[in-house]
Amino acid sequence: MSVDLGLVRQMWRLMEPVHAIVYYAPEVSARLGKLGFGTETRWPGYFPLRAAPLGAVGPELVSATFYSFNPVMVREYIPDAWQLATPGDVLAARLDGMDEALGAITKDLDLTEAADLARRLVDRVSTVGRPLGAANADLPWPAEPHLALWHAATVMREVRGDGHVAALLTAGLDPVEALVSFAAVGAAPRAVFASRGWSGEDWAAAEARLVERGWLNEDGTATDAGHAGRDEVERMTDELAEPAYRTFGADRIERFAQLLMPVTMAAVQTGLLPRQSTLGMSR
Repeated sequence: MSVDLGLVRQMWRLMEPVHAIVYYAPEVSARLGKLGFGTETRWPGYFPLRAAPLGAVGPELVSATFYSFNPVMVREYIPDAWQLATPGDVLAARLDGMDEALGAITKDLDLTEAADLARRLVDRVSTVGRPLGAANADLPWPAEPHLALWHAATVMREVRGDGHVAALLTAGLDPVEALVSFAAVGAAPRAVFASRGWSGEDWAAAEARLVERGWLNEDGTATDAGHAGRDEVERMTDELAEPAYRTFGADRIERFAQLLMPVTMAAVQTGLLPRQSTLGMSR
């Protein structure tokens, strides 16, 4: 029996903040700084932090798997990052940093059962065709419950992200069109999507293509076809993530959600996460 796709999306919304804190936690940033990475903005650390499970890869693979970033922006940081530190160094920095950061905000929570359920969920995930998900799933499981929970959230979000890229490709949306169409349906203000490094000319050209396709009005808002197209992208993303939850079972999903909620709230209440993101989530 399939799981309601709304529940699949809700579980992602619960896990995403737990994963994403790695890109904002000062404890992680401090360790990257010791490796020689710039810490004035998050980008010098973001790209190696997220790409490290793939190995010392080049900018083409990072651009392909991350999808929404301008390759010119990616080339500012990759492969130069691997001249500062090996992927193993970066993986150690992110795990040590998250041990301190997540350990501090969850110190009053018993996460033993949550970590166990998280691992059982990940065991049901197929990583076929999911390069970022598979690369993270290949990493050793941390022993500490808070780190095991973070590792599981990371695997699950990257598996889902890989599926989202597949949905975008199926919809015929290139990286810029994916951002423009998402902004057009009100997921976040256009300024939020500027973080992906595309120029105003790139954005305008993508808008023109989507107007011609019938997804956008001339004022940049989504047409009915544009709303329907984006709804289908999100539906397919949920559908591709659903099989693991189906075999996990409704009772376990409910229990895992109950145990995960305090961790999600603790991550949000740090104030480190952005108020709005390119994922259409608000703090």
